[in-house]
Amino acid sequence: MPPAESAPKPQNALLVLGKISAILDAFSLRQPVMTLADLRQATGMPTSTVQRLVANLVSQGFLDREGDAYRIGLKLAYWAAPAVRGREILDVINPLLPGLRDATGETACLFRAEQRYRVCVGLAETRHTLRREMHLGKILPLHAGSAGHVLLAYDDELLRDVLDNPLEPITGATITSSADLRNVVARTRADGFAITTGERESGSSGLSAPIFDAAAGLVAAVTISGPTLRMPREVCEGWVETLLETAEQMTRLIGGRFPGEAKSRPA
Repeated sequence: MPPAESAPKPQNALLVLGKISAILDAFSLRQPVMTLADLRQATGMPTSTVQRLVANLVSQGFLDREGDAYRIGLKLAYWAAPAVRGREILDVINPLLPGLRDATGETACLFRAEQRYRVCVGLAETRHTLRREMHLGKILPLHAGSAGHVLLAYDDELLRDVLDNPLEPITGATITSSADLRNVVARTRADGFAITTGERESGSSGLSAPIFDAAAGLVAAVTISGPTLRMPREVCEGWVETLLETAEQMTRLIGGRFPGEAKSRPA
């Protein structure tokens, strides 16, 4: 009789699972399409290993092949839907705010647009004694501050509504010109983030990025805010990648995608 096949060792299965996870983690909303060379460089695994695992992932529908490149397969998106179904989006993404706060030392917030205003709907406060006053439910104008710029950048109707009304000055740095606000909003959309200093409150700074849902609709803006003495422009610029990574994690957790990605994905 032929010898019975031995069951796979648990540690080997876990090792393979770890390698598969590393390949899938290599994809991001900013780099949704990757070649085998990209995946080898991102994971540090041998070319033969990457080729074998990628081929298996494609055959199972976890990856889709486009010529010589690959992207996350729609099968994973199908599985992701039940993970957040029945849960409030904010309940899913709010737990990431403390990590952003701890990475920067400053207050991390979520803002959503409500009519011509923005409302704080998520908050992880800085542990510094000197801080900007912020609380859940705080209502702020949309034309002043980085979160407002982000929320306006991805909602043309909301931008028109805001521009139909006077842009009231709050500080000497508040944007009060319709043309200036249009330019800033256009730049925010092109950059994918916004940095402001003293627009809503003198001596304070903020940087914000967008979070999107599965239909590429804007869900909220995630923001880092604090006193300008701790957050001068150069410090804010140094935190952009950290902010964008958090915004991307939040977007991925709710099965979201960037507006450009929504058009390129197959139906």
